[in-house]
Parts: sequence; structure tokens; C-alpha cells
Amino acid sequence: MNNYFSIQDIDSLPGWVEEAIAIKKNPLSNKTLGKDKTIGLLFFNPSLRTRLSTQKAALNLGMNVMVMNFTGEGWSLEYGDGTIMDQGNSEHVKEAAQVVSQYCDILGVRAFAKLEDRDDDYSEKVLNGFINHASIPVINMESATRHPLQALTDAITITEYKKTDKPKVVLSWAPHPKALPQAVANSFVEMMQRMDADFVITHPVGFELASQITKQVPIDYNQENALKDADFVYVKNWSAYQEYGKVINDDPSWKITNKKMKLTNDAKLMHCLPVRRNVVVDDVVLDSNNSIVIEQANNRTYAAQLVLKKILEKS
Repeated sequence: MNNYFSIQDIDSLPGWVEEAIAIKKNPLSNKTLGKDKTIGLLFFNPSLRTRLSTQKAALNLGMNVMVMNFTGEGWSLEYGDGTIMDQGNSEHVKEAAQVVSQYCDILGVRAFAKLEDRDDDYSEKVLNGFINHASIPVINMESATRHPLQALTDAITITEYKKTDKPKVVLSWAPHPKALPQAVANSFVEMMQRMDADFVITHPVGFELASQITKQVPIDYNQENALKDADFVYVKNWSAYQEYGKVINDDPSWKITNKKMKLTNDAKLMHCLPVRRNVVVDDVVLDSNNSIVIEQANNRTYAAQLVLKKILEKS
């Protein structure tokens, strides 16, 4: 594996999940694998779990870690070919990626969708810019359209908590005060298509994800009907794909409540965090024994550590 761009870079999902769970039991078992190796983490957007879990994963492998926040520390970058750089951007990704490649052995990049131009976001110009011009492996720490570290985390978490070989998993849209990207939802859908599960997506009309992502996954526009007998409820907001980046419906009735959770098969609640309490999901649900959002966040370290281990072993 040269880069970890999406979950399509996982060759055997069951094998990866099994290995991640083994790493979780003994996280320092490969403490010398990354000795004298350095990972650079470039953040174009805020982060809590991704930054700390990836940093912890690298430290567990004996790596050195360098972090840079482009929101206030780096030059603004240009990505287009042949651009006359007489406006705001000071440095081209061609030079930036090559320079960073001399300082680091692995590079992690986090760059959200701007939600202004769908084609621009779905071209993944930031992540692809670094992949195309860096001479070292690049890890996607959430891009405009994908969050494969989170999706791998979710697969690990579901495997740990499932009580049946083929659980029912529901991805439910929820209201949010501002437009959010589709990256987490996209990668979760792609991951569930590779797991043995009865999977359904529920959301209001108009919030369909890209058809090339959802493919044949069933969509139920009736949230309560979708939640019936669910074993896992993954709640997440995303903005519209067709009316790109827009909040075309902020119906509060789509919030996850205790009453709705009672429709399920004593389901576990999942969310990637951060979550807006009493907007996306009620306190009583988040604070219940069925909520596994904290355990899910803990697994972020082992998902990242597995990806780093795979790359280090190959190099």
C-alpha cells in the first residue's frame, strides 16, 4: 500500500479489522517499527480526534511526529497547473509536497470540502496535489469526499460490538445548524458495502448522497421505519449533494431521541464526533449505556496505527 486514500486501499477488510483489534490489545508490540522515521501531519482544517489519535498511533510505533496547521502557520497553496500566481496564493503544492517529502517519511493531510463547487471538491485537488507531487506515502486524514480512517474505525467498532453475524445497521441523517461535508457518510457507506450487514440509509428527500457512492444501498425516507429492529444506529449530518452544500431541510424531527431508539433492537448509537447535543441527538441517548461514541473514538488510534504499520512494513 503506497497511499491510504480511501477504503478501496484495504485489500482484506476482515483481516485488517482482526489485526487492528490485536493491536488494540498490545499497542506497543511494534514499538521499534517506526524508529528513526518521521510522520508529518498537515491540517488545513480543525481536528481533535484525528490529530491526537494519529499522533498517538505514530508514537506507539516509535515514530517522530511533526504537525503543521495551515489555517495559521503555512503559506496559502496553489494547486492548478499553469496558474499565473499573481493573486493570493504564495506557494505551489508542487514545491510544498516535494519539500515536505525531504523532511518526512509519511505524510498525513486533512482538508475538508469547501462546499461551494461540487466538481472542485470531488476532484480532491488538495489531497491529490500532495499524492501526485510527494515522493512519500500520503494518508487521507479526511478529505473533501472521504474519511477512510473514520470508516476503518467504524468497521472495527461494529465488529467488536455486534451480537449477530449480520447486524442491521442504519445510517441516519440528522439536523445541523450549518452545512457539513459528505466525507464521513460517503466512507461509511463504502465501508458497509464491504461488511456483512443489513444496511439502510435514512434521510429526508433531497439529501441523497452521490449515486456512485450509494449504488444499490436501500434508502428509506421514513426514519422511524428504518430504525425498526436496528442493531446499530450511526447518526450523522451531511449537506445536500444535488443542491450542493445547501441545508435544504433542518427539520428538528429527524433528531435521534430516546423514543426512536426504543424502536431498535437495543441498538448501539454511533457518531464520529464532535456532536451537537440536543440538535443531532438528545442527551439522554448520548449519555446512555447504548452510546458507544467514546469507545468508537478510542478506536481511531488503532485504525491509524494499523494504516501506519502497513505503510512502514512495506517501506
